[in-house]
Amino acid sequence: MDVRIRLKLKSFPLVQTKIVDFFRIQRSSESTEKLSQINSKKRKKGSCIAMSKKKRKLLPFNPTEDPQRRLEQMASLATALKASGAEYSDELTYRPGMALRSANCTALEKGGMQVLPKEDIEALNLCKRMMEKGECPPLMVVFDPVEGFTVQADRFIKDLTIITEYCGDVDYLRNREHDDGDSMMTLLHASNPSKSLVICPDKRSNIARFVNGINNFSPDGRKKQNVKCVRYDVNGQCRVLLIANRDIRKGEKLYYDYNGYEHEYPTEHFV
Repeated sequence: MDVRIRLKLKSFPLVQTKIVDFFRIQRSSESTEKLSQINSKKRKKGSCIAMSKKKRKLLPFNPTEDPQRRLEQMASLATALKASGAEYSDELTYRPGMALRSANCTALEKGGMQVLPKEDIEALNLCKRMMEKGECPPLMVVFDPVEGFTVQADRFIKDLTIITEYCGDVDYLRNREHDDGDSMMTLLHASNPSKSLVICPDKRSNIARFVNGINNFSPDGRKKQNVKCVRYDVNGQCRVLLIANRDIRKGEKLYYDYNGYEHEYPTEHFV
């Protein structure tokens, strides 16, 4: 972990108004109870489909019911983001001088990209609406002196639950080939390399950037993986989702394979 980050590690105030402002939470008359009921219906629907021979559907995350605990979860993320010098963003952002939104086109993907089904898009959109209202996924960002920032499940998370979308600034890979950032994520692997895109979470990001990768060179690395990283075609645009690939117990750290696609990221130094 960078010494500069250690020095900047100061807990974010556990004050509702400050957290509301930091995450730009929308005040709404729609209650937590109502959102929980919607979430419950989605889960029941997903469970029924999973029982059939059809493809199992993705599930929206299930927020912690206790509002105070949710504040603590969000404060832990705010602490990590501020220490990393990043702003919060729960969407892909297109900044001047980087890639245009129109450059994010799944038709350019080499070999094509799997389309996210309508039911799964609904689950993803529900997750986004919950985040806008302060209903965050049940996760805590915890600083580890060896691994740096880590993400832990703060309640049981069911297999195939959408953990979060990988968010940040979208840029062309050609502009970032010599960057030393360790959190860039492939967004578009284009047939024409000059059109390939990456997500850069160094300036704007969400909790996804703090989910750690497994050590591909360790025999135990694969055993630690409980999240998968999947790129989807969502209405013609590339999106990257982190999804539970098994049931995750409360207190477990989240890990996924950084090398799910190109197998070029050096992970031999990972714990």
